Amino acid sequence: MGFHLNDRVVSKLDEDQRHTLLIDYHGQPEKRLMLSESGVYALLVYHYAPGNRLLREWLTHQVVPALRDAGPSKNADRPMLSLLDWPEMSLSLLHWQDEGWIRLRDMPYLLLNRTRRRVPVVKPWWRKVFEAFHSSKHSVG
Repeated sequence: MGFHLNDRVVSKLDEDQRHTLLIDYHGQPEKRLMLSESGVYALLVYHYAPGNRLLREWLTHQVVPALRDAGPSKNADRPMLSLLDWPEMSLSLLHWQDEGWIRLRDMPYLLLNRTRRRVPVVKPWWRKVFEAFHSSKHSVG
């Protein structure tokens, strides 16, 4: 980032954003500061420099996706967010324990749109022909 991470700079981060680990460095354990993803982004915001744009882009587009792909496989025990996107609205959906969950505050909007937008049922062509034939047969006889 172009500057030394001293105690004053690191103290701006929350406890869950920083952690000191012993790392084996040329056969000797050495204390190293580790930052979480949010910690790195916080430092990029706290200490803005135009030259950090490339670092942020590299982290965002290469490092973080690679770390997430290398992580444990996704399973049903871990909640996952998705977005249902329609032309009229978008809705956040939480997938957890093999079920989809919608926020309670989104339900009135979802139900209002469902009742307001009734889509007419389009009959198949053969049904239209059958009904036309059936009605003409009754009107003749």
